[in-house]
Amino acid sequence: MRQAPANVLNVIEPVVESLGYELVGVEYLTQGRDGLLRVYIDAEDGIRVEDCQRVSHQLSGVLDVEDVIKGHYSLEISSPGLDRPLFSAAHFARFAGSEVKLRLDAPLNGRRKFRGTLIGVEDGEVRLLMDGEEVRVPLASIDRANLVPQF
Repeated sequence: MRQAPANVLNVIEPVVESLGYELVGVEYLTQGRDGLLRVYIDAEDGIRVEDCQRVSHQLSGVLDVEDVIKGHYSLEISSPGLDRPLFSAAHFARFAGSEVKLRLDAPLNGRRKFRGTLIGVEDGEVRLLMDGEEVRVPLASIDRANLVPQF
């Protein structure tokens, strides 16, 4: 998955949690010579723009001091939204029963994209129900995973 390196997570997580938010996940994407550090936060009563601003202000200072990301990058703070990204085995377990979309970093049985009902995670594999059959996808092979919004 496109998670940020552990040293970046180790700096971000205590800051986000000390402000009273849940750290959902962190992505680091390169865009040419620049990077984008996207931090997903959540709270029981949801996330507002003011929450994102508060976390951005605190994290900017800490990241500048710690200097864990080399080069120029933009910092983006976001709520997970309706199509919440899933980053960890705990996320896959928590949202069992939900519809998910997965994209793999390499094809598995000739396909990279999967969509189905999340059964859970077991032995390092995400279990999906697709067209009445169980499909197992190695967690380590997932590039991106999101819940499918239900309306």
